[in-house]
Amino acid sequence: MKYFLTGATGFVGGVVARQLREAGHEVHAVVRTPSKAQNLAELGVILDKGDVTEKESMRAPMTGVDGVFHVAGWYKIGVRDATPGQQVNVQGTRNVLELMKELDIPKGVYTSTLAVNSDTGGKRVDESYRFTGQHLSEYDRTKAEAHHLAEQFVAEGLPLVILMPGLIYGPDDTSQMGAFLRDFLRGKTQPVPQQTGYCWAHVDDIAWAHIAAMEKAQPGTTYIIAGPPHTFVEGVQIACELTGTRMPMTMPPGMLKMMSGIMSVVEKVIPIEGPYSSEGQRVLAGATYWADNGKARRELGYHPRPLREGLGQMFDYERKKMGK
Repeated sequence: MKYFLTGATGFVGGVVARQLREAGHEVHAVVRTPSKAQNLAELGVILDKGDVTEKESMRAPMTGVDGVFHVAGWYKIGVRDATPGQQVNVQGTRNVLELMKELDIPKGVYTSTLAVNSDTGGKRVDESYRFTGQHLSEYDRTKAEAHHLAEQFVAEGLPLVILMPGLIYGPDDTSQMGAFLRDFLRGKTQPVPQQTGYCWAHVDDIAWAHIAAMEKAQPGTTYIIAGPPHTFVEGVQIACELTGTRMPMTMPPGMLKMMSGIMSVVEKVIPIEGPYSSEGQRVLAGATYWADNGKARRELGYHPRPLREGLGQMFDYERKKMGK
């Protein structure tokens, strides 16, 4: 099959590209700087200069494909300039889906996120859940806007499948969580928020689910492809056991909420980004991004690996990369 892929230079998109090529598919990807994506070229991915924020740059490489994987997204927390969230997550999604419609592409898979629900209050929600409160971050808000946009296109007949992963980890993770986990191999830890919870999925399982959705899912369906739910503390305990690192201090939600308020004042004078920003502290203050992946298990055959197994594989890879 011939597929078009956005986000190929990213964490998830890169693994989707690899798995598609391993299965013998032809993959076309738009990248901002093709000369910096030689790892994709070595896989046999056909590179085209372009960007999801520039609609016409995607028209030629998307023309005539059997399916579209729209994986590209902006996923930063606690940054001073969050305008790329609207540009990439919302306008980029609009551009891709409009082109799908104009070019009459047979099927598409869009990567949404559990973050569209923000804090689930300790509940494991399913695909029917609708969040109506105030989002915790600009990432949550813009991905929710893009998710609703995708649903509108589906309602108008676009043959699209929407996927909702949770926290994604694995080898070469470029996110803040990836850096946090790699620090365990160096014996470095940071305070861990109590009650905060995620659904943890290995990147290989998430990429597999994308391809399964393209091959098996009915257009117009939505699937939660999150991994097993664990609190942040539980995840860190497993990481400590696997790396021999001492368990760090834990912080109650109340303290983090207080720190978020303080940081909102400090940020007006001093630039603070990442988990220590007011937004970062707010996201970590006891929020649960939890959901039930039962539908994906039943209909797609999705079986994400346990967190201990996945983290063990990630740490083995990172040890070899670090020469340990």
